[in-house]
Amino acid sequence: MFRDRQEAGQMLAFELAKLTLQDPIVMALPRGGVPIAVEVAKTLQTRLDLILVRKVGAPGNPELAVAAIVDGDPPDVVLNREIVETYGLGDDALRARIANERPELARLRMAYRGGEAPLPVDGKTVILVDDGAATGTTMKAAIRALKRRSPRKIIAALPVSPPDTATELAQEADLVICLSQPARFRALSYYYMSFPQLTDRDVLDAMNMVAQSGPVAGSGNGKQPAARSARARREADTKE
Repeated sequence: MFRDRQEAGQMLAFELAKLTLQDPIVMALPRGGVPIAVEVAKTLQTRLDLILVRKVGAPGNPELAVAAIVDGDPPDVVLNREIVETYGLGDDALRARIANERPELARLRMAYRGGEAPLPVDGKTVILVDDGAATGTTMKAAIRALKRRSPRKIIAALPVSPPDTATELAQEADLVICLSQPARFRALSYYYMSFPQLTDRDVLDAMNMVAQSGPVAGSGNGKQPAARSARARREADTKE
């Protein structure tokens, strides 16, 4: 069990620091992955960015993903076919659930980026970070979207997931670093002593804190996406 996301991030960073990584960049899945990714980026002294993915929840169980949408042009949609079949969702019902999540994805884009482009990942070693994965649908969607951007390598890094999910992610990413793989996986919050729900403001505060620490090794001009959008932070504050 982890004390909180910060401790999980420090432990994950310790494992990643053992690797020889060529031109790494850390990509966080907001919201929960951001505090963990901050610790990884600080330890590896590299850049930090966000990849925006919106979970499409199952009927009556919004935490269980039937699909995920990754922000892009066009957006990528990845289905969790086993869950879709379990709930007996037809094409029309699935399209409707996906359509319902698109406005929130657009809102997150404006809140976190203010219309600015993400950092390029072509030729980079991308470390994709979240605070855990149950089905892995969100992370799979992010991996598949990142592959379109021609990275050197994709490493999926997370504190905890079921063994089957880690195995499935290993089929998508070049490498999976997962600290804990309990055979009988419970709710993600079970593995953290402190697991608060995070807000858009929390995400932007964390990203800006990293940006304000100044340029770091391998970061080029050290410019962080969240720091480029003070206006976005103010807009997010009005949404809370």
